[in-house]
Amino acid sequence: MKKFLHRNVSTVNEAISILGQQEGRAKIIAGGTDLLGQIKNRIHPVTPEVLINIKTIPGLNYIREDEGGIRIGTLAKLRDIATHPIIKAKYTALAQAAYAVASPQIRGMGTIGGNLCQDSRCWYYRTPKNYFPCLRKRDVKKEALCYAVAGDHRYHSIFGAVNRCLAVHPSDIAPALVALNAKMKTTQRTVEAEDFFDVGPGRTTVLEADEILTEIQVPFRKPEVKSIFLKYSLRKVIDFPIVNCAIALIIEKGVIKEPRICFNGVYNLPFRPSKSENYLSNRSIDESVAFEASQKAVEDAKPLKNNKYMVPIAKWLIKKALLSLR
Repeated sequence: MKKFLHRNVSTVNEAISILGQQEGRAKIIAGGTDLLGQIKNRIHPVTPEVLINIKTIPGLNYIREDEGGIRIGTLAKLRDIATHPIIKAKYTALAQAAYAVASPQIRGMGTIGGNLCQDSRCWYYRTPKNYFPCLRKRDVKKEALCYAVAGDHRYHSIFGAVNRCLAVHPSDIAPALVALNAKMKTTQRTVEAEDFFDVGPGRTTVLEADEILTEIQVPFRKPEVKSIFLKYSLRKVIDFPIVNCAIALIIEKGVIKEPRICFNGVYNLPFRPSKSENYLSNRSIDESVAFEASQKAVEDAKPLKNNKYMVPIAKWLIKKALLSLR
């Protein structure tokens, strides 16, 4: 592993100042479950020279409820989110998503901010020593390739590409927050959860080089929102999703109001199947409605030769999730 300078900071402003001074040569580190692996394997042509440890900033690991909903500090551990009684009761999909991340050891170290800001997991992107200098990396030529197009794309996008990249977004937390209509507060702005993610060289979020995610805000509404998160992976622990989905909706007198659905693991960004949401509005959940909604959820799918199997998995998850919310 290349040597780097490790800086403990005591305030968010101090971290931002160092990020600005380093001009792209510094990275934020918290749990380190993603970043340290990247540095060790040298997956990028250039590795960071400075790691800014924000775990030493007091007061960023909170989970607190107020009249508007739940507020979660960016350093809150996934384990604490998964087991928090208020989140389990009122924001069920988020608790289920946090519990679905990796293993107990990872959940005990990993933070919600880290899970949301993690880098692509595409195996071409992650190959050690930058063996495949794909188009998603910084400092590569414009004619760089997405090697998954003609290569092994078993776990890649079934809804097309963004900026010619077929890598999927790997977060389990992201679809739950999108479905629950959450907001992300940074050191510069507050954005909707579904607008927080991005695709481009060296980018997975809209965060600028000197910007830090500080808080996640999930609103509470009456009548109460019912939600669920489901995940399909080869193993129940450790594995990233092949497909996951979150659904949040209000049921008034047996009728669905304001349905929000979000897939992940199927596209470059967390993906909302709007045709399925529109179909569900003002309907009651039964077997036929759940089946039709699952069909509409993948109407726009464009699977590749070796990932067509993901389409029926996505349909199955939607149907199962809806029937569980009856």
